Amino acid sequence: MPYVVVAYDIRDDARRLRVAKVLKNALERVQKSVFEGEVELDRLEIVEAKARRHMDERQDSLRVYLLCARCVQTIRAYGISPMVEDPDVLIV
Repeated sequence: MPYVVVAYDIRDDARRLRVAKVLKNALERVQKSVFEGEVELDRLEIVEAKARRHMDERQDSLRVYLLCARCVQTIRAYGISPMVEDPDVLIV
């Protein structure tokens, strides 16, 4: 399952809330306009389509980055930005 980072810049508050709600159902919010996590490709396509329906592509932007396993291992986060935990890893 690929690891995905989705970032958006939505001008209108109502559209922004709708896009965030769509993304929140599939990914973990790590910043106000950034979501990330593992998601099946077919589900990602559905999420992208739903999010795009709420956008005005003349004013807004949505970026989707698929990261390879090696790239995911190099992610660094500082401060209050949470790291998305791997559901297959249990830290005791």
